[in-house]
Amino acid sequence: MSAIGVVSCSCLRSGVWLLKPGMQKMSSLGLHTAARCAAKDYYEVLVLGGGAGGIAMSARMKRKVGAGNVAVVEPSKTHYYQPLWTLVGGGAKQLAASARPMGSVMPKGVEWIKSQVTALDPDKNCVWLENDVKVSYKYLIIALGISLHYEKIKGLPEGFKHPKIGSNYSAQTVEKTWRALQDFKEGNAIFTFPNTPVKCAGAPQKIMYLSDAYLRKTGKRSKANIMFNTSLGVIFGVKKYADALLEVIKDRNIAVNYKCNLIEVRADKQEAVFENLDKPGVTEVYQYEMLHVTPPMGPPAVLVNSPVSDESGWVDVDKETLQHKKYPNVFGIGDCTNLPTSKTAAAVAAQSGVLDKTISLVMKNELPVKKYDGYTSCPLVTGYNKVILAEFDYNAQPLETFPIDQSKERATMYHMKADMMPLLYWNALLK
Repeated sequence: MSAIGVVSCSCLRSGVWLLKPGMQKMSSLGLHTAARCAAKDYYEVLVLGGGAGGIAMSARMKRKVGAGNVAVVEPSKTHYYQPLWTLVGGGAKQLAASARPMGSVMPKGVEWIKSQVTALDPDKNCVWLENDVKVSYKYLIIALGISLHYEKIKGLPEGFKHPKIGSNYSAQTVEKTWRALQDFKEGNAIFTFPNTPVKCAGAPQKIMYLSDAYLRKTGKRSKANIMFNTSLGVIFGVKKYADALLEVIKDRNIAVNYKCNLIEVRADKQEAVFENLDKPGVTEVYQYEMLHVTPPMGPPAVLVNSPVSDESGWVDVDKETLQHKKYPNVFGIGDCTNLPTSKTAAAVAAQSGVLDKTISLVMKNELPVKKYDGYTSCPLVTGYNKVILAEFDYNAQPLETFPIDQSKERATMYHMKADMMPLLYWNALLK
């Protein structure tokens, strides 16, 4: 799966410094060259993936080497701003608001190669596309995103044909979350977190808090048993925000079951089967009235066992410069990399500035100096007008933008997440 859906959190600190250049360029919007299979067999800069990282970097590279020397390989026709899907699942936004035609976000003049990467050969500076098309490059930027694996849960994805079950991680299932919430009568509302890396570790909780707020608003909360069944041993990886979330959970009477991993969904019976990760093989069956599934995730198939990837399949880059550890003309950005930080759009925004500087110096045969500190952000939506704005670095230390306690729920941060960040995304980061 390519990086069509960007990670599920919006950028804050990064968005602020992206605003000015983005707004200056709004007047020069234009269409890319027509999509096709590679018009040339060589590009100075080849970008794999048309998600947030791929589009942002292709726009930056166009300014360095000229539009005609940059190409983006991306098979999808639609580009999604996926951070909005939390609010779509909660009924606060429409799915259509998160989508734009891929052609409309492709930088003007940059070649859009509408195909899929089938193999990477960094030793020969080339990649292979569908139909045995070979494209060579001087510099390669890998921005292929992360793949969803619903099929690793027995009974999925076919279980989504039934009511009462949804997932905010896919354009095909996010509206089902809202329907399940609206249809809720009484019983268990279960929200899951898988035993794999995921994009935006906060997103599985956000829909839970929105569901709690909706059920209170509609008078059904007293008939609901809301539970968060997470494979993790903590509620959130940064203590300051974890403490704040535990207060929210206690205040809203939500049950949390740790080290509890979803392995099967029996959608016809409205049953979910969880394994106890502390006691492998020991399972428990829960009846549900609503089930929100966060799928297992992993690197795109083309990266597994690829020469550019580590043993787990993630692009193996230097965590400070984003340059590949073995191939100096190869770079990675976003969810497909092994950077030890949360996989979010905020991270992509911060990484794009560092990678831009890194590539500039590499092109001049100089050593990269700009260092990425692991900055990432997750606006933790805790209600229809409340957000705890988590921002932190590689060391899981808060790295906050505002001179206030960001672990407090605030309406201002909700409006930033719901209204300002999408504008920054479309008009600044992607430009």
